[in-house]
Parts: sequence; C-alpha cells; structure tokens
Amino acid sequence: MKIAFHDVYVHPLPPNHRFPMVKYELIPQQLLREGIIQPGHLFAPDPLDEAIILLTHEKEYWRKLRDQQLTYREQRVIGFEQSPQLTLREITIGQGTIDISLHALGHGIGFNVAGGTHHAFAARGEGFCLLNDIGLAANYLLDQRKVKQVLVIDLDVHQGNGTAALFGNNASVYTFSMHGAHNYPFHKEQSDWDVPLPDGVTDGPYLQALKEALPVLINKVRPDIVYYLSGVDILETDKLGKLKITPAGCLERDRLVFDILQRHHIPVAVVMGGGYSPRVKDVVDAHCRTFSAGIDIYGY
Repeated sequence: MKIAFHDVYVHPLPPNHRFPMVKYELIPQQLLREGIIQPGHLFAPDPLDEAIILLTHEKEYWRKLRDQQLTYREQRVIGFEQSPQLTLREITIGQGTIDISLHALGHGIGFNVAGGTHHAFAARGEGFCLLNDIGLAANYLLDQRKVKQVLVIDLDVHQGNGTAALFGNNASVYTFSMHGAHNYPFHKEQSDWDVPLPDGVTDGPYLQALKEALPVLINKVRPDIVYYLSGVDILETDKLGKLKITPAGCLERDRLVFDILQRHHIPVAVVMGGGYSPRVKDVVDAHCRTFSAGIDIYGY
C-alpha cells in the first residue's frame, strides 16, 4: 500500500483562514496512532516535471504560477496568497496523485493525503485549487498509454467544475459529480453525469442515489482506473456543505464506492477533497474512515 504525503502539503496560512490546512498534518498522525497504517506506507512525492503539467494546463497559466505573477484578483479567486512554497505544494500533490495512480494499477488502491483540486481549470485556479491533480494524473496515464478509459467519481459537496471543463471533449475520461445543487460553484460546468442534490439531503436519499448510480457508471464506462474524490464536506457539521449526512452515512458512502470497484477488480486512486466542519477533529475522523474503509475492502 502506498500513501502520498509530504511535509509541504501543510502550507502556512494567515490566522483564522477558513481553509483547514492543519488536517493534512493530522490525518497521517491519526492513521498511524490508530494502527490503520504503518510508517512504511507513507512516501514523499517529488515535484512534477513541467512537461507533465503542460499536458493539462496552459503554458501561460503555468508560467504565472511558476514565476509568481498571478494578479491580486486571481489570488483572491483561488483563496491563497501566491508564494513559491505554495506552487511547490501544488506540484508535489500532483505528482503524488500520479504516483498513487501507478501504484493502484498494480495493487488495486492508492491514497493521497491531499488532492482533489477539482476547481482548477486549464488556464485558471479557483476555490483553493491551483492545479487539477486528477486532470494531471489522468492525462499522464493516457499519454503514457497506461490506461484507455478513466472514470472520475467526485463525491465532494461542490461540483467538480474544473475537472468537467478539462475533459468535456475527451471521451477517454468520464466525469461523474454528485454535489449540492445550490452550493459553490454557482456557475456549474457540465460533467458527463451530474447529480445535483437539494439542500438538507439526509443519509437515506443520498445513499440511495449513489447505489443507483454506481452500477450504471461501471457498466457504461468500464474504466481501467477510477479517481475517487472523497470530500467530507457532505457532513451535517460542515459549515459550507448544506447537506445533512452523518459520519456513519459518509463512511457507508465510501464503502459503497470501494465495494463495487473491488468486486469489479477496478483500480482506484483516492484523493481527499474538502471538509470544513468547525471542529477539525470531525474532518480528520471522516477522512481517516475513508482510508480504513478502502484498506479493509481492498484487503490490505
């Protein structure tokens, strides 16, 4: 089993910033403390090569990130102040998602402690996302002829608008997003299949919608690999989520995804996505349950 984590994932932010950056430090600590993983399961990715970045992102946008030339407005839309360390963080996360994808192809499953930066477009970032790690990894696997068909299962509460736009004209990547209908981003892109949910959805209807969708996805797409974006901002405690999913419901969501993929022998690369509950413990606990479910069902 391989889990991508690097110290650079934990980026310093101003006091009271609304992004819970500390979770990236706490997730591996809790996984180790609970005995869910061992230290040898963690590895530190290298930064991405520029040639791989340019398979997904436009050259001018990458130049602005690399050379610290984002405008003030562009930084505001992203939600982070630019710095060389922040760019290093993004390209390290992106390589981590590529690395766990390659591992999953051989061993069934791989995890990135970060990732799920699904609001990044080819030529811009937004919503705490600078580069689209799923896009980077999927395009790399396709370019290297490691796979022919990719499926993205995005269960973050926010639509994967950047991912949808990146692959809108690419039949080799099928994008599925089940998200809050009235949540950010307020202008939605068109995924191959969107399931918009009303505010206040509870465990029963949520899980039923997922149970109905998953077999259709597997039979329709027949993917060589799945990217699972397992955001925990669906929780009822989340201050940005607007849904009413319990921790037990969130765990059952993960188990549904892993179970059907494992039964069909489909490799899965798991990235964390969002989580904004006021108590960071609720966020970290839910993310750690995603790891435990995947490890259990894939037999590690």
